[in-house]
Amino acid sequence: MANFKVLITGKNTLVIDDFFDHLRDSFYTMSTSMRYDDIIHHLDVFKPDIMVYCLYNEKPEDVSRVLEIKRRLAREDIPFVIIGTREECDDFQRETVYMADITLTKPLAAATIQKQITAYMHEKKSAEEAKEQAAKEAYEQRQHAAAAGSASFTAPAGAKKKSVLVIDDDPMMLKLIKEHLSEMYDVSTAISGKIAYKYLETRTPDLILLDYEMPVENGPAVLDHIRVMGGQEDVPVVFLTGVTDRNRIAEALKMKPQGYLLKPIDRVKLMETVGNFIR
Repeated sequence: MANFKVLITGKNTLVIDDFFDHLRDSFYTMSTSMRYDDIIHHLDVFKPDIMVYCLYNEKPEDVSRVLEIKRRLAREDIPFVIIGTREECDDFQRETVYMADITLTKPLAAATIQKQITAYMHEKKSAEEAKEQAAKEAYEQRQHAAAAGSASFTAPAGAKKKSVLVIDDDPMMLKLIKEHLSEMYDVSTAISGKIAYKYLETRTPDLILLDYEMPVENGPAVLDHIRVMGGQEDVPVVFLTGVTDRNRIAEALKMKPQGYLLKPIDRVKLMETVGNFIR
């Protein structure tokens, strides 16, 4: 019985045929064309759990189109899979700043595709359940903090506020964090690395909160750029991530940020973390 809904596109029709011919018992699959409007329409109507892109002789315009699609997928938390030769996958990942959540390299059997995608989706489901539990606990903590009062989060009268730059592609996340921090800190927000670079050309914040998973330029790519900008190399950076898988967190820590915060963001934990870096 099919467990997950897969929206599949790309130029490699042989791989697409494998999904319909050999994986119909594992996935409920729908194919779509390479047209942007067609893909968006199928995302709205089919509401897939995951999207698969079959690589074959990609052109620059193909990559640009997929980058736009990835922004939509990221907002709806839909994983993105690429399937192709090792060279095709490596080239695509470099050109898109490693946007694929899963990379499957040919040659590989249909059973291997099924196993890897299913394992990823089950891990994702477990992570979502953990996030729901964390959200519940965070809500209880907020209720407790509200009952106890929040005087400890109030800036001293007359004191100049320290500055925090928050970089995240989710406007609601930016709004939430700014609401939490604005009473104590001077908070600026950027919805992409490109916008953040403009801010950093003229200002140096006391702390940067950086989303790990973003389309076009993800958190590690943005951090690499910031560290080579003059005057910004000593600014502490804390990753914001919804990833609870240990391997992915280990990847984030290889970038040597000063710390990380798991989403959903808990106000008490956020204030404690920011306070550790801004005295």
